Amino acid sequence: MPDIIFEEIECKSALNRVNAPGLPFRWSLNPYRGCQHACTYCFARGTHEYLGYDAGRDFESRIVVKVNAPEMLRRDLGRESWRRELIAIGTACDPYQAAELKYALTHRLLRVLVDFANPMSILTKSPHIVRDADVLQALSRVADVTVNFSVSTLEEDIWRRIEPATAKPLKRLQAMKLLVERGVRCGVMLAPILPGLTDDPASLERVVEAARDHGASFVHDNVLYLKPGTREWFMPFLRESYPHLSERYARYYAGVHAPRSYTQDVHRTVAGLRRKYGLDASRTVPASAGQLQLAM
Repeated sequence: MPDIIFEEIECKSALNRVNAPGLPFRWSLNPYRGCQHACTYCFARGTHEYLGYDAGRDFESRIVVKVNAPEMLRRDLGRESWRRELIAIGTACDPYQAAELKYALTHRLLRVLVDFANPMSILTKSPHIVRDADVLQALSRVADVTVNFSVSTLEEDIWRRIEPATAKPLKRLQAMKLLVERGVRCGVMLAPILPGLTDDPASLERVVEAARDHGASFVHDNVLYLKPGTREWFMPFLRESYPHLSERYARYYAGVHAPRSYTQDVHRTVAGLRRKYGLDASRTVPASAGQLQLAM
């Protein structure tokens, strides 16, 4: 992995207004830009180009840190016009990437939310979230809280290639179980589902069954999509790591999304697995983050 550069900035507001009909929230919060998890498929890669950086190694190694985000959130929530609306944390980067161990911005943001009894959802791949078990438990007592753990597969050989700097999927599920035992509502985002890699019914069932066994209240699924910035990074990775799938992906991803018929088949399969294991599909993060106009 390349050396990490932390670029400290001050933001004018912690909250980003989300203008996308049909989503269960209108506000998002991202304490960092860029992500050390280095997931090959990350939809947010292209947003780094807004800063003049590339969507490849720069996205993984030049991490923008909003050092005053907790103070700005306190100001935002203290406005008379604020109506304690749901805030989604981690829609564009993982709030528990390694930078959090250095800056503790997510921890401080959660404490602000406790002070204002404000509802929130959070999406992460990191078991580091258990460091905030106490504050998440405290927030759950005064507001609606949902923790979403992203798990695309339990197959370790695939995981190592597609999410090279993340914790093992089982570690994430163990973290989820701990939070559930503390009274925090948690679920699994089975996403992205990768055609030909993580989409076979047996692989999907292993994730759904493990989610149930570790206390998940829900499982939501989403199929891979490739936006500009992500496509240019993911497709060369695919040709190198899984060359036998190159032709299939070229057909499937002439545009951003896989064919509708394929996506519907995957959703039906996961829906059947949810019924089998007694889970629902509720979530407080978008069905497709591509619906978001990401205000960073």
